[in-house]
Amino acid sequence: MNKIWFILLLVITTSLMGSSFAVGKIGLNYISPLLLVGLRFTLAGLLMMVIVISLKRTFPTTLREWLQIITVGAFQTTGVMGPIFLSLRTITAGESSILTFTNPLLVVIFGTIFMGIKYHSIQWLGVLIGFLGVFITLGASLHIQEIGTFFGILSAISWAIATLLFKKWGSSFDIWVLTAYQMLFGGILLLIGSFLFEQVKLVFTPFSIFIILWLAIMASIIQFAIWFFLLQKEDAGKVSAYLFLAPLFGVIFGWVLLNEQLNFSTLVGGVLILIGIFFVNRRRNLESTKG
Repeated sequence: MNKIWFILLLVITTSLMGSSFAVGKIGLNYISPLLLVGLRFTLAGLLMMVIVISLKRTFPTTLREWLQIITVGAFQTTGVMGPIFLSLRTITAGESSILTFTNPLLVVIFGTIFMGIKYHSIQWLGVLIGFLGVFITLGASLHIQEIGTFFGILSAISWAIATLLFKKWGSSFDIWVLTAYQMLFGGILLLIGSFLFEQVKLVFTPFSIFIILWLAIMASIIQFAIWFFLLQKEDAGKVSAYLFLAPLFGVIFGWVLLNEQLNFSTLVGGVLILIGIFFVNRRRNLESTKG
């Protein structure tokens, strides 16, 4: 692929990832957290379902495979995005994005403990640098007692688990079908959670509808489509190494759209986390098979 196109598409997909934090926080003025994110992914899942059916992609044929997709959706969509939007009630969009995107660091730890995966020493160095960044960030502007901090960390843990499940099961599925239905099932679980566990708020205005559509189409379907396109056209390790750009864009969009303050210590901690994630993803191709 042409280098300029590669960089352009990479910036677009990671900026769309990062934008969802600030746009989501704005959306909380109109819609309660779980309902907002539930609408986002149910709509995105339905639209992608229509697409994969129209393209006649390969669908699961057994109950076990569908249960695996539901499980991935429970962790990847419900367990990641639900806590993110809950965290946005009490911490900034930038802080939430930094905490959420520590998930590659947790993948190394969980993969070693639970799946016997062996990682290169530079990846462990990335983990150490990344968690030093988390410590600095937490000590700078985040408050441990804030429930939003807990939800931000919970989203990273759930994302790490979903990544390992995808590593274990993903090769058995058509990637587009898996993406469509894990979003749909995860979105439905979020809608159920909204009606069971939160005081539902829903204010329909042209702006709130725009927010839902942006999150569902631009920050979900378009973002995923570009990301998977890059993974197909370029080396997966090379593409994944640039995932660290997403929390950077999360901070930038929080600053631009929400006028969030850029605390110096938060920036230092954020940079260390980005460096750690870069090291973790840089040598991903050196992971060995299960020991």
